[in-house]
Amino acid sequence: MRRAPVDLAIKRAPRQKRAVETYERILDVAARLLVDIGVERISTNLIAAEAGIKVPALYRYFPNKYAVLMALGDRLMTRQNTVIEEWLARSSGRTEPDALIEDISFLLERTVEVTRAEPAALAVTLALRAVPPLQEVRVSSHRLVSDLITDQVAPRLPGVPRTEIWPRVRLSVELSYAAIEMILEEDEVDAATVTRETAAFVRAYWRDWLSGLRQKDSHD
Repeated sequence: MRRAPVDLAIKRAPRQKRAVETYERILDVAARLLVDIGVERISTNLIAAEAGIKVPALYRYFPNKYAVLMALGDRLMTRQNTVIEEWLARSSGRTEPDALIEDISFLLERTVEVTRAEPAALAVTLALRAVPPLQEVRVSSHRLVSDLITDQVAPRLPGVPRTEIWPRVRLSVELSYAAIEMILEEDEVDAATVTRETAAFVRAYWRDWLSGLRQKDSHD
């Protein structure tokens, strides 16, 4: 029997300063609880109690604990996505695809920096991967990032179908997020080394493909 879909929609967005503060406090408390007790033991009652509010106040914004966790994931991914925009802007005046590839280290290093600054980033990342109602949120975010990057790459490769570009971008995105997750999980790895090696992998992957395209064009 298929489970009924879980309502993950935020009921209302906070507008007033006090409401925004309450909303952010709910998320910060949920992040701390996610680390301290894990996703299974979290409840809306516990979040409300720890946040110093009544349960109906929490329900003004969130229908259930999964919606709170989804909002945590959205907050993390939105802040990560601002780095994507920074990275794309750095090469906006250059038309060659190599410009994006050469600057991949900036993207990885800044994403690690932003992710580490987010409360409970690893716990949130793992919840997005492990909790069934939240898994599509993570996948949708990675697809969105792949779309944004493909939108920048495609005009630099006229004549190459988007269907050939997007899967390569998607693979590069997944590899990059996996490396960032590894940095968060492993105390015995050096973040600079991991980002440098990951950037080298991604650059080599794209250079090989671009070289093949150029060779093909020279023979046509």
